[in-house]
Parts: sequence; C-alpha cells; structure tokens
Amino acid sequence: MSIKSDRWIRSMALEHGMIEPFEEKQVRENVISFGLSSYGYDMRVAPQFRIFTNVNCTIVDPKQFDERSFVEYDGDVCVIPPNSFALARSVEYFRIPRTVMTICVGKSTYARCGIITNVTPFEPEWEGHVTLEISNTTPLPAKIYANEGISQVLFFESDEVCEVSYADKKGKYQKQTGVTLPRI
Repeated sequence: MSIKSDRWIRSMALEHGMIEPFEEKQVRENVISFGLSSYGYDMRVAPQFRIFTNVNCTIVDPKQFDERSFVEYDGDVCVIPPNSFALARSVEYFRIPRTVMTICVGKSTYARCGIITNVTPFEPEWEGHVTLEISNTTPLPAKIYANEGISQVLFFESDEVCEVSYADKKGKYQKQTGVTLPRI
C-alpha cells in the first residue's frame, strides 16, 4: 500500500471524476486552505450544518437517533456551542476507486483552536458527500467557515484489488448527498 501524490490525485480527479468539484491548486489567501496539496486533498465544508442541542433532553443512541437533537442551520459561518458539536457535509463529492482507501485528518488551523473534525475512512468504491463531525472542545463558542478547508484527505492505493468493496456490500452511506445522520 502506498500514499498517493498530487500528480496521481489530479489525474484521478480530472480523468475519472474522483473529486468534484476539484481545486487543482491549494487556495490559501484569506481563507482556511483547501484544494490539492502534496500528498492529499483539503476538502471544504458546505454551508449546511446540523448543530447538536440538548434542549429535548434525549439520550444519544446511535441505534435510535432522535433527529430533534439537532438544529438545522444554513450559512457562511456556523457557531458551535461550547463543548458541543455539529454535523456538516463536504462541498466535494468523492468517488473512491476499488484499490483505494482514504484517511482524513482535521486541519491544524482548527485543531489549534480546540476544534476537532472527525471523518471515518472512505472505503474502496464508496461515493458521496462526506458527513463531517466537528467538535468544539473548548468552553467558548467556536466559528466554522463554510466553503473553506476543514479536513485533509490522504489517499492510499493497494497493490491488489479488495474482495468486497463498499459498493459490493451495499453500504448504508453509499451515495449520500446531504448531512447524513446515523443509520442502522
């Protein structure tokens, strides 16, 4: 298994639609950077958010998640309450090849402010917009800027094709397009 370079990522994005829309260079001026980097791609957060609230005093249960636990918000800046989190989605739509697996890590600009982004790996042949979990670990409200960088995606290619891909097993988050809540 090897990590893939900017040249490989550019080729896969432009020739095979692996990332759409695709930014060929890293955009950095007056924004939290996004776009192609040396060995990865910095994806952006879209302006649709679901902010966690405990106003209904429900129990967080991944098997029976209560949608009323979130307040929907659309805008260029999302404020996450102290010690809380929001769900969002990527601007980019990803189509992962059968020989590729990704790992995502949060942007250091946010991490240095106590804002942690969690994204699970993209499995071979997964496709869709990425659902992002953005945690504010601080005792103060935190701003998230839509249409700017939120997480870096690293691409790893295997020397052999996997036996069962995400598409083969008809994964429950295949081709998701919005902020997707937990499913069983």
